[in-house]
Amino acid sequence: MLDAPRLHAIKLRQQLKTYQRIIRIFFPLFCLLSALGCGYTIQGKASLPFRSVSIGQIVNKTYQPKLEDKLQTALVAELMKNGIALENGSAYRIEGVITTYQLNTLAAAAGTAVEYEVIIRGDFKLVEPSGKIKALKGGGVFIVSFSSQGNLEDVIALRDQAIERALKDLSTELVISLIYP
Repeated sequence: MLDAPRLHAIKLRQQLKTYQRIIRIFFPLFCLLSALGCGYTIQGKASLPFRSVSIGQIVNKTYQPKLEDKLQTALVAELMKNGIALENGSAYRIEGVITTYQLNTLAAAAGTAVEYEVIIRGDFKLVEPSGKIKALKGGGVFIVSFSSQGNLEDVIALRDQAIERALKDLSTELVISLIYP
């Protein structure tokens, strides 16, 4: 005959195994039902009203040269990464204006700027075949910070990298607003 502590331990192990079985069955079921019942749907390319887009005129209204070219490059890469084809004659066209570019000093040491931020803003739209214009949500503020205590060439190189990161973030937001309206 088993003594009371061993008997109690055996019963606890059996209860634990029972609870583990219940959790293994019901937890995945609960997760599945939660995901299906919350209103979210998986968005694919098939649900988009277009198969391809073209990049129309992107105007740079800032003093920083070539922002529009860098944005087009980043936008092309992001569209291709998300499986959206680019065609010159596409009925859907992305257009926009880069409205703000700022290079601000965040910190200084011994009278010399050592930390900076790049701010880029823009207004973008999707022009549909019917002429209807849909504002894209990706025109917000994109801020990228960088530090440099080196010479001017280093600051300019890091600034250019920060600009490219901000434009990549902007293009990512534009593509997201295309896919998830």
